[in-house]
Order: sequence, then structure tokens, then C-alpha cells
Amino acid sequence: MTIDSDTHLCQQLEAALTRTQTTHDASHDLYHARRVKQNAMAIAEREGAGNKRVLIAAAYLHDIVNLPKNDPNRAQASSLSANAARPILASLEFSDEEIQAIAHCIEAHSFSANITPKTIEARIVQDADRLESLGALGIARTFYIAGKMDSELFDGQDPFASTRELDDKRFAIDHFKVKLLTLSNTMKTAAGKAIAEQRTQNMRLFLQHLSDEIGAEQTW
Repeated sequence: MTIDSDTHLCQQLEAALTRTQTTHDASHDLYHARRVKQNAMAIAEREGAGNKRVLIAAAYLHDIVNLPKNDPNRAQASSLSANAARPILASLEFSDEEIQAIAHCIEAHSFSANITPKTIEARIVQDADRLESLGALGIARTFYIAGKMDSELFDGQDPFASTRELDDKRFAIDHFKVKLLTLSNTMKTAAGKAIAEQRTQNMRLFLQHLSDEIGAEQTW
């Protein structure tokens, strides 16, 4: 793909994504899709692998059906997104083979769906999306989503769950221990893992600053 064709494809996919978005969610909006695309391109370049058209399309359309974190059907969101993407991709003259590859990337990107990525493109897209949950951006998204779910920042009596059960549906900070601090271990590419580990260190530094400020021992 040339630079011009890349730009035109991105414009078409952004237009399709914008048409389908019926609710506002700043953690899964057009800018999220752009960042996932950017992450995917960076990983693909460092890995020296991946079909660019497949990666771009999957990155833009991976959350075309977006269900809240606490929705009982959350685990089906990636499959619903893959199905919703198929007619869009066909209208943009993607081949049947490309559509199948993109649909698999979309289905396998989700943490909650627990689908094993079988292609390099699917591994790249999964890593690219998970990077959004780490680092400074991951911290911001964690508290944004917690606010939407009406969760508390942390347990004032026991912020780091020294004597209680972890509950990341009730306390935003618990989500770091429940999921985020170990997310780098799930990365499927060497490039994605390297970026994830650096961002995880930034999150650990944030937690240390938080523990200092509130006077609570942080042992994670």
C-alpha cells in the first residue's frame, strides 16, 4: 500500500466507524481506534511482519460493537464486532480472504473472549489493543471506566487489599492487581511485550506515588 492508499483507507474506515457509533465512550472512541492502529503499525514494523491492510482495518473496526465492562454479554462483543465488520469490509472491496483474516483479528483481540490469535496479524492487533490498558493512558482509562461504572477510587480503610478480597468492580485501584500489572505477560509479540513492560513500570511508579501520598503500604 502507498501512503495515499493508506490515507484513503483510513478515511473510509473512520467514516464507517463514526456512522456506527451510537453512544459516547471516550475509552473506545475513534481516537482509541487510531491509537490501536498506530500501536499495530509500530509493532508490525519492529516485528517485520503483518499484512498492513488487514492490520489497519482490524484496528479501526475491532470495537465497532462496544458493550460496557459490566454488561453480561461483554465476552461476545468481539464476535459481534467481527460480524458487524464483514459487510463494511465487503463494501470497501476487501477480498473474502482479507475479510476472514480481519474478522479473526477482531474476534481474538478481546481479553474477555479468551480466543487464541492464530495469525501474526491477530497477535499484533491483540497486543496493540492491550497496550491501551497500560502506562499513563492505561491509568487514565482505568479511572474513566471506573467513573462510568460508579466505582470508588480505592478502599479508604485498606487501599491495597492487605486484609480484604480484591474487588475491581467496586474499587478502581484493585484493577491494577487483578489484571493490569500482569497484562504484559499475555503479550504475543516480542515488540508488544517490550513496550508493555515499560508501560507497566510506569504504572508501578504511579502506585508507589499514590501509596506515599495516602500513607498506605503498597506491596504489589
